[in-house]
Amino acid sequence: MQTNLADFIRGTPEGDEADAILRKCVHCGFCTATCPTYQLLGDELDGPRGRIYLMKQMLEGAPVTRSTQLHLDRCLTCRSCETTCPSGVQYGRLVEIGRKVVEEKVERPLRQRLQRKLLANFLPNSTLFTPAMKIGQQFRPLLSKKLRAKIPLAERPLAAPTRKHERKMLMLSGCVQPAMMPNVNTATARVFDALGIEIVTAPDAGCCGAIRLHLGYNDDALEDVRNNIDAWWPYVDDGVEAIVMNASGCGATVKEYAHLLRDDPAYAERARRIVDLTRDLAEILPQYEEELVTLARRRGVHTVAFHPPCTLQHGQQIRGQVEQLLTALGIEVRLPADSHLCCGSAGTYSVLQPKLSYKLRDQKLDKLEKLEAQLIVSANVGCIAHLQSGTSTPVTHWIQLLEHLLYG
Repeated sequence: MQTNLADFIRGTPEGDEADAILRKCVHCGFCTATCPTYQLLGDELDGPRGRIYLMKQMLEGAPVTRSTQLHLDRCLTCRSCETTCPSGVQYGRLVEIGRKVVEEKVERPLRQRLQRKLLANFLPNSTLFTPAMKIGQQFRPLLSKKLRAKIPLAERPLAAPTRKHERKMLMLSGCVQPAMMPNVNTATARVFDALGIEIVTAPDAGCCGAIRLHLGYNDDALEDVRNNIDAWWPYVDDGVEAIVMNASGCGATVKEYAHLLRDDPAYAERARRIVDLTRDLAEILPQYEEELVTLARRRGVHTVAFHPPCTLQHGQQIRGQVEQLLTALGIEVRLPADSHLCCGSAGTYSVLQPKLSYKLRDQKLDKLEKLEAQLIVSANVGCIAHLQSGTSTPVTHWIQLLEHLLYG
């Protein structure tokens, strides 16, 4: 594709990156077949190819309208199009640049500005979010159906492991996960404890930066990133073997740290080191398959339906690992039709685009429930909560299933 960027962005790091991405696109249209919003709406401008046209025009100096903003807002950033693209177009990075430009050129309605600011300041702040979630869980039966859908039932807490081990790995606790589903982190620690590995956390580490980044609060997101690097660095210096991610959305973002801070001389090198150490559970635990098979016991779970989050299969390009490990442990894993398509959770998307989000959820659940499995398992807190809001079938993290197989 030929490009002629406007003066306002030509020669800048973002302009150079956008130009290189645009030039890779041959507009073949393969991406439209795997775009969830295009499948729902049938509008070229609500598919990757159409959005790329809009961003190209915008970056070349064409007037930016509220319509352009709306079509970019409707993108889930699921990155399914990247997996499909034969030309290697990094659409996810392009759309972040496009959204940043739109935010600078088009003022949102007041209601949207307030809503997005609230999400950007509330969700990543565990000091505010955790007590609010606890109150919501206590009064959940009294809340409206819409609010109940956002608040998972309180979990009976698992006991955290207390043994010390010579081998250590660092884990990101996350911002919303400890309040919404605290047993995911505890289950992770218990599984690694069984393997002789101690999971440690950095108290000062917080949100991975994804929430603010995708809402357009780029400077705040980069502060989240720098804060985590500072919090983790003493543990890196002490020689932790890896930084463990049990939320695939966080993992996909942390693996972008080197790119996000590539022009920051104070953090660029450390960010690269963080990326080198970062591993999803699905990258680490399959290495211990033999040990886990020895330790695991059948605990009444025989069949599960697996929903691979977009951030795992498209963002991190990790596919098949969870299924293979659970199969080795004696579980029959069933994948739904169109397992490559998004469930509609996508971070804050379910709040900002509820109609599209819930249509995608219901489509996904229809395919999952046809599998007639005992459990639905996934790998990201947002997907789990979103799917559970629409079904009576238990939805859980696959690491919690693995912990159950080990400990009962």
